[in-house]
Amino acid sequence: MKNSNNVRKIREERLLSKMELARLAGVSAATIDRIERGETCRMETKRKIILALGYTLADKDILFPT
Repeated sequence: MKNSNNVRKIREERLLSKMELARLAGVSAATIDRIERGETCRMETKRKIILALGYTLADKDILFPT
């Protein structure tokens, strides 16, 4: 199932490559690619991406709207 998210939009606004975001979040670039395509991921992975982009966990709906 595909999930809509704003990870790619925000990553590009911050001029980060997939590899840079992956390094900051401690995940693989392939994981970032899958998430940007809307594939599901674990809550822990979402948390790492949210924090790597400089948001707080309270801002999770900005990146991963429900």
